[in-house]
Amino acid sequence: MWLQLVIWEYGNMDLRNKAMKTTVEMPDELYRRAKIEAARRGTRLKNLVEQGLRLVLKPRREARRRPNLAALMKPARGSVDSGISDLASNPEHLAGFGRDAVRHR
Repeated sequence: MWLQLVIWEYGNMDLRNKAMKTTVEMPDELYRRAKIEAARRGTRLKNLVEQGLRLVLKPRREARRRPNLAALMKPARGSVDSGISDLASNPEHLAGFGRDAVRHR
C-alpha cells in the first residue's frame, strides 16, 4: 500500500525562497520510518524530506570525499621522535640496505 505525503509551506513571500507544495508517494513502511525519524529528531516530516533532498541534490564538488591515507596520517607525521631527522638523508643508515634481500624473478 502506498501513502501520499503532501508537503505544504506558506508565508514566505520572497520569490527566491518561495516554497512549493507537492505530493510525494512512498511505500507505507518508508513513510512510517520517516515519521519516526522526524519525531526522534524533533522536527516535522516535511523538514526531514527537505534535508534529504538537499543532501541528494548537493553539487558533487561539495560532496564529501573519503580522505586518502596520506591525508589521514598527516596530523601524525613527526609524532614519533627517533632522534634522527631523516634516515634517507644519512648514508650511514642506508649502508648495506637491501644486500640480504632475496631477489624475486
